[in-house]
Amino acid sequence: MSVPASPGPARLRVAAVQMKFAPSIAGNLAKIERATREAARRRADAVLFPECALTGYAYDFGGLAPRDVERALQEVAGLARRCRINLLVGSPVFRGGRLRNCLVVFDRRGRPVHCYAKCQLADSDRPVFTPGNAIALFEIDGVRSTAIICHERRYPELVRLAVMAGARILFHPNAGMDRLSVSRRKRGGRDGIAVRAFENAVCYVYANSVGPQGGGWWSAGDSKIVAPDGRVLRLADNERETVLTADLDLSAATRKYALDSLRHPRFLSPHWRGLVREVVRRAGTAGRLDLPAPPRVRKGRPRDPGLPGSRG
Repeated sequence: MSVPASPGPARLRVAAVQMKFAPSIAGNLAKIERATREAARRRADAVLFPECALTGYAYDFGGLAPRDVERALQEVAGLARRCRINLLVGSPVFRGGRLRNCLVVFDRRGRPVHCYAKCQLADSDRPVFTPGNAIALFEIDGVRSTAIICHERRYPELVRLAVMAGARILFHPNAGMDRLSVSRRKRGGRDGIAVRAFENAVCYVYANSVGPQGGGWWSAGDSKIVAPDGRVLRLADNERETVLTADLDLSAATRKYALDSLRHPRFLSPHWRGLVREVVRRAGTAGRLDLPAPPRVRKGRPRDPGLPGSRG
């Protein structure tokens, strides 16, 4: 089974936000709003934020309550609705009573259309997060897309299977947490991202944190947007917050090499097709996220900009 790519638009304007995390949820929400409005001003169709953009990756997750996450995600949903833009935001999410490292996708109406939980955890994830058990598959304005989170760039099957299932855009939120010497070695685009775009013939959008992350940890930045032929369309530096935008030519996202792998060698073909069926089935169930309706605010009473449980 191969899933044909949904027709969708011929081009899509995407934005990748490179940010320095604030020490509180409220501070990160303010950064997310500013970057979203800037992307909307540039007429972006979809905006990707880094891993754990709502909290920052160095957050004290032990003090995080489900209501804190829900209220913050409701704010993001409202922002997507007001700006009429697709937002993809990294956030911890409580699912089944366990905390997971997720990418939450909101459509232009502010509806959460997919929630992907990171399934290949880094060493720093394991004390806090529970791994997911699905591959990301969702649509952005009718364009089938997928996602991996940070460390998962090392697991090419997560991308290959999604591309076999019809994905033409790969969104990759990241939160670099390295010692400065390691962070420096990662700079300058030497991260394999262009290769992953090329070998799957898909568009690649990568949004990273940047600069000092606290406690002696650093992030290399280098957010980027890459074409299916491996050309880097936009590349951020390793010092500053920024919003990258680029127009994706979706006619070039042919998925050719993934489709070739579905056909040959023939002895693997039925196994690939069985896996693709399971990827599609599981993405449709595991990716659901229901947010409670936001509390109504009485007229004449100012809203508290802070959130309980946040730091700073």
